[in-house]
Amino acid sequence: MKNTIILIFFFSFSLADIHAQDTSHFTSTEIIYGRKDGMALTLIKLSPKEKSNGKGIINVVSGNFVSSFDWVPRYIERSQKFIDHGFTVFLVLHGSQPRYAIPDEIKDVKRAVQFVRYHAADYGIDPKHIGITGSSAGGHLSLMVGLSDDSANADSKDPVDKVSSRVQAVAVFFPPTDFLNYGYKKLSPLQNQEVMRKQGVAAAFDFKEWNDSTKTITSITDSTKRMQIAKEISPAYFVTSDDPPVLIIHGDADKVVPLQQSQLIIKELQDAKVPNQLIIKPGRGHGWTGISTDEEIFVGWFEKWLK
Repeated sequence: MKNTIILIFFFSFSLADIHAQDTSHFTSTEIIYGRKDGMALTLIKLSPKEKSNGKGIINVVSGNFVSSFDWVPRYIERSQKFIDHGFTVFLVLHGSQPRYAIPDEIKDVKRAVQFVRYHAADYGIDPKHIGITGSSAGGHLSLMVGLSDDSANADSKDPVDKVSSRVQAVAVFFPPTDFLNYGYKKLSPLQNQEVMRKQGVAAAFDFKEWNDSTKTITSITDSTKRMQIAKEISPAYFVTSDDPPVLIIHGDADKVVPLQQSQLIIKELQDAKVPNQLIIKPGRGHGWTGISTDEEIFVGWFEKWLK
């Protein structure tokens, strides 16, 4: 049945074998990149102690549209390949559902890119050589940052807000890209709230707005408006000819995020003549043993396009 395809777990994959981390070749620093609702938004900067190539990689710590500090050790592990090739890596944590929905999370990751770019000289990287990567929900957020409009606000009093949120290359695993056509044409996750509740992602799509009469932030219930927001958080609708190069790796047996999600955005990128590549992993699902080896391909992608 079509509804079975709406099992949107978006879980962050776990590396099968997490080794004890050798920190002799990099430094790790936690940094506050923003604040909201009285809380700090943080990232972990991983800097190579030698042979830095002056390029930065935003690694979005996200699964199921949740970002947890408990996951940082495994993200440090998966960042080793980038560090070994001289990249400075920024592990970005964002506000999570159920408190914050996807539009809020997109804003957080864009803010992180702006913050890193504003402080590029302090971090020893070129502000024009920043890439972004993530898996599943993290892949979705990476594509939204890479393909949607720049967040620079020249009128802001915050100097960080005045710089660009654009990145120069994207490389992701199995990302959701179109919430209006999820697995099948005109099939949206928003059409089956019960399935989303069972899978723990309903809050990620609980879009909210300010209510002047009650002075509260309330859920948007109008179906037309909700579908419009679903389109606004779908990377497939933001592809333009000036977008950065995009690499996607996706398994053809993925029952969580259908391969169709990557195929349709690759078609959009091809039509716009944006450099792109889709690598399909036969028989692989939503994550697989040895997936860290495939990240070597990401390293090559960033080395090619962050020139």
